[in-house]
Amino acid sequence: MKSIYSQSYRALLTHIAQARKEAGITQADLAEQLGRPQSFVSKIESGERRIDVVEFLQVAHLIGFDPCALLHGLRLMPNQKTRKSAKKPKA
Repeated sequence: MKSIYSQSYRALLTHIAQARKEAGITQADLAEQLGRPQSFVSKIESGERRIDVVEFLQVAHLIGFDPCALLHGLRLMPNQKTRKSAKKPKA
């Protein structure tokens, strides 16, 4: 199963976007601090681009949330696909 479509991964992206907004940081501001274009942040938040662990830690630090607490919360979520095109098991 590709984790990019899992409920946990979508929750991770949602948390990043919400935390950024609550901190009063724009996508452009975060991108500048990361040394990347604004589209980099937009693509991560929309799920178009996957975020790797190093980028995730940088984003968490810049926004100001605890990455360990977030990951622990995600670990407790069921791992289900959110795409309608998920393959069904053959009978």
